[in-house]
Amino acid sequence: MSRAARLDLRSFQKELATRLASKTAAQVESSRLCVACGERRFLIRLGEAGEVIALPPIVPVPLTKAWFLGLANIRGNLYSVIDFAAFLGDPRVALTSLSRLVLLSARGGESAGIVVERVLGLRNLAQFSPQAGDATAPSWQVAAWRNADGVVFREIDLAMLARDQAFLQVGA
Repeated sequence: MSRAARLDLRSFQKELATRLASKTAAQVESSRLCVACGERRFLIRLGEAGEVIALPPIVPVPLTKAWFLGLANIRGNLYSVIDFAAFLGDPRVALTSLSRLVLLSARGGESAGIVVERVLGLRNLAQFSPQAGDATAPSWQVAAWRNADGVVFREIDLAMLARDQAFLQVGA
């Protein structure tokens, strides 16, 4: 094989690797974790969800709001555990084997997690059409999307949720 052919092959491989990497990054950027709390559906950016785990044992904390379930020891670290449906003002979700704890990404130093009724898997934003914003929505609810079946999904920013004053005020 001539030197020119090898250089061409090398260039082709580099270009292909770059295209694959950018496609993967774009796919990750448009992917969302889909969760359910009662009748509500939510989308979370993958980078904001630190981890999704089965519910660990939770120790109740007295004199806190009903939506603050308590504390959980996860690999030696204490996490605040919030019933997300109850935080939203909905009835508390019955905790089942499908319930999951979505830990907030540790990048912001948060040690909290929200309990969701179930995880519905990954969704690509290309499957949705954007909806008009709701002026009464909290600041951490950053977008609304509708799927082909007409179901509305609210996109939430977990870092903004962790800084929300209502979220931070767990004392009764």
